Amino acid sequence: MRRYAFLTIAALALATAGLPARAEDTIKIGDINSYKAMASSTVHYKRGAELAIEEINATGGVLGRKLELIVRDDGANPGDAVRNAEELISREQVAVLTGTILSNVGLAITDFAKQRKIFFLASAPLTDKIVWDNGNRYTFRLRASTYSHAAALVPLAAQLKKKRWAMVYPNYEYGQSAVATFKKLLRQAQPDVEFVADMATPLGKIDAGAVAQAVGDAKPDAIFNVLFGSDLAKFVREGQSRDLFKDREVVSLLTGEPEYLDPLKSDSPDNWLVTGYPWYAIDTPEHKAFLTAYQKKFSDYPRIASLVGYDTMKALAAGIAKAKSTDTEKLVTAFEGLSFDTPSGRLTFRPQDHQSTFGLYVGRTAIKDGTGYMKSFSYVDGSTLQPSDAEVQKLRPKE
Repeated sequence: MRRYAFLTIAALALATAGLPARAEDTIKIGDINSYKAMASSTVHYKRGAELAIEEINATGGVLGRKLELIVRDDGANPGDAVRNAEELISREQVAVLTGTILSNVGLAITDFAKQRKIFFLASAPLTDKIVWDNGNRYTFRLRASTYSHAAALVPLAAQLKKKRWAMVYPNYEYGQSAVATFKKLLRQAQPDVEFVADMATPLGKIDAGAVAQAVGDAKPDAIFNVLFGSDLAKFVREGQSRDLFKDREVVSLLTGEPEYLDPLKSDSPDNWLVTGYPWYAIDTPEHKAFLTAYQKKFSDYPRIASLVGYDTMKALAAGIAKAKSTDTEKLVTAFEGLSFDTPSGRLTFRPQDHQSTFGLYVGRTAIKDGTGYMKSFSYVDGSTLQPSDAEVQKLRPKE
């Protein structure tokens, strides 16, 4: 009888040896994102994530298990995002949650992670609230924050020695926070600065002609712009038609990113001081390897979203390996102070607020062969763009 049982088990093992891996043999990652509403970014984010997972799985996965990405579209709606997160946990039994690009959606999943006590790696939402006001034990954020983006540009803006500044920004949390930080830090660096116009525009519904005219009427010496996407394109074109940018400095968040610069083509802004992603000119072995692998797999060049998706999965793999588990509490402990390698260099998740030291490329725009690009740039380490630990302690709630 014992021999029969042994032979039966052995036969079963042989029969199932060639079958696909079972759910328990994979680590499921539940990614929530605005795949339809923000397709120009999220298609590249997903590509970057898939490339990283392919590389990780090709070397044996993590803890001897393959990574599996399961995606859900949040419809750019916080309520839908939460419902999808619940379904990913209960039905798909994912080990962790990742993703989100819109700040309001990211904040909704941040709260969900706290309530359900599940690990959440917020990939791309920029709002500072994710790691400060609404920060919690279970949420970490990969991409540089709104504060960091503004802080990266302020030293260069102060060097311009322009006294009168106009603000142009989308009227929601991201735009409001970026302007508030820029004003605060620029006042510290240049006490005599004046802010002569505050143009808060409805997201996706800008009256670009009226905004450009109002900014011109204020006669600023320089402009701080936070617009992106279609709002940016409309503002740039209307401003150019009115000579708004002629002999006037413009400091602009995100504008050097291919997602926003490429669609403008020959209408791209010239000589703006920006944050961006000059993928075509980053001359490091790590980034060259990433670029080669990305172009080989997708026959396309990477965007900043590609890098974010790639880094997200590399961070997860490093964190799970360090924790030696997918248990939420063990992952949280492992991620606090976790360092891992990326195409931009080594990043670390700060224990004090769960923000990574994701850096930024800062430089000037130009136009060549009918296309905008960053003609000069430098990389700013994200660890240098954070407020002091004392400030963070005041901003982040105690748990």
